[in-house]
Amino acid sequence: MSNLTFGIIKPDAVKKGVQGSIIQRILNNGFKIRGMKLIHQTRKQAEGFYEVHRGKPFYDELTEFMSSGPCVVLALEKENAVPEWRKLMGATNPAEADEGTLRKEFASSIGENAVHGSDSDENAAIEIAYFFSKLELV
Repeated sequence: MSNLTFGIIKPDAVKKGVQGSIIQRILNNGFKIRGMKLIHQTRKQAEGFYEVHRGKPFYDELTEFMSSGPCVVLALEKENAVPEWRKLMGATNPAEADEGTLRKEFASSIGENAVHGSDSDENAAIEIAYFFSKLELV
C-alpha cells in the first residue's frame, strides 16, 4: 500500500542549484510528488518545525541554517514511503552515506546534508501538515 512521507531539499542544495537533479532522482526511484513548493522559512517557522529538538546542542545552528535561504518542501508517495525515502537520502553524515544516495552525492557536511526526511509515518503526517494544506496535496 502506498503512503506519504515528507522531504525537504535544504538551503545548501538549493543554493548549489541541484534541486532539479534531486527531484529527478526522487522520480527515478518511483516516488510520486503529491505536493511541492519553494519556500523561505523565517527563523520562527524553522523553530516551530524543529521544536522537538529545542534544547539540544544543534538546535540554534539548525534553525539558523534552515532559515538561511530557500528550500523545497515535498510530500512524496510510494509503497513504504518513509523507509524508502530514508534509504534514498543516505546516512546523515555524507562521509558515511552509501554510494548512490542523495547525501553522498549532494551533501557537504553533517550540518549541510542536502535533504531532510521524516523518520516515521506519524511524523510524516505532522510534517506534511506543517507545510501543506489538504488542498495543496494532489
